[in-house]
Amino acid sequence: MVKSKVWTLKQQFDGQPKSSDFELVDEDLIPSIGSLEWKLLVYFQYCSESGYEYNTQFYFSEVLVEAEYLSVDPYMRVYKKETGKPMIGSGVGKVLKSANTSYKEGQKVFVNAGWRTHAIVSDKHSPYEVRHLPPLGDLPLSAGLGVMGMPGMTAYFGFIDTCKPKIGETVLVNGAAGAVGSVVGQLAKIKGCTVIGFAGSKEKCDWLTSLGFDHVFNYKETDVKTALNKSAPKGVDIYFDNVGGQFTVDALPYMNTFGRVLVCGAISTYHDGSPMLMPNPFMFILQKKLTVYGFIVTDVLNRWNEAFPEMLLWIQQGKLKFRETVTEGFDKMPEAFFSLFSGGNIGKAVVKV
Repeated sequence: MVKSKVWTLKQQFDGQPKSSDFELVDEDLIPSIGSLEWKLLVYFQYCSESGYEYNTQFYFSEVLVEAEYLSVDPYMRVYKKETGKPMIGSGVGKVLKSANTSYKEGQKVFVNAGWRTHAIVSDKHSPYEVRHLPPLGDLPLSAGLGVMGMPGMTAYFGFIDTCKPKIGETVLVNGAAGAVGSVVGQLAKIKGCTVIGFAGSKEKCDWLTSLGFDHVFNYKETDVKTALNKSAPKGVDIYFDNVGGQFTVDALPYMNTFGRVLVCGAISTYHDGSPMLMPNPFMFILQKKLTVYGFIVTDVLNRWNEAFPEMLLWIQQGKLKFRETVTEGFDKMPEAFFSLFSGGNIGKAVVKV
């Protein structure tokens, strides 16, 4: 029998997430991979008594994984979650036991099983439960959750594949010191664009400047209109939006005709349960003839391997850099999650289990 520590959602979020919303519990993983024969015996008996056909494919695809790093991300705040169940999320870890010939004991894998130290997962039950990691070269394992994981793929497919940047265009990125925004800005530079980034502290702004961003602003000190009047005299061609809310209302008038807007997130609105009262942005969309995309990276999950070689090459060439904010200890999962909404992370936030 395998025991797992699990952070469950005790109650639904109301405004800013807080400690009382979570509960840490122990979970028995039954049956374990080691008792596969017994599991199949019970399964066959159940099918015989119930009149179902035998299908052993699922059981022979199971893998027991021990998490080494777990991800915390802003999207976890707004996606629907069931109370009493594990908090949603993904991680990278090591295969302890396997009934699946595609995964060997000791192999490092990507796992999507929530905030757990251990999980029994399958690549048949869901395409997202366990997957092979891309080649990471000399990168740390945690990079599989960041620049070579969901945030990096969001930046690659959202910006390059969807927005289709052209040399000489002006790109606006907010939340630019985060896991997604920092990569978007660097990809824009690789593609020959002028990049304007917004972040929330001097340290973050200094880092963005070191990455090659052309114009960097602390949104707490400089409002959007003042910043764009200065940095985008000819307008903005691509707006990669991670923040939403009033920032977007202020930014849209600066878009050029036939500009592209990619809505990746709206972190400024995640804790507000009431409708936002703001000017209607749709007249700007109409007048500027903007193309607006809503982008969710799991929609291109089967294409991630297309991006891996190019992303890894840019990292190895020094064209693409990344940072991680690492919190030590599984017991600190909620704390690491809270910090996302107070500007506590630079780059990708992960928890070392």
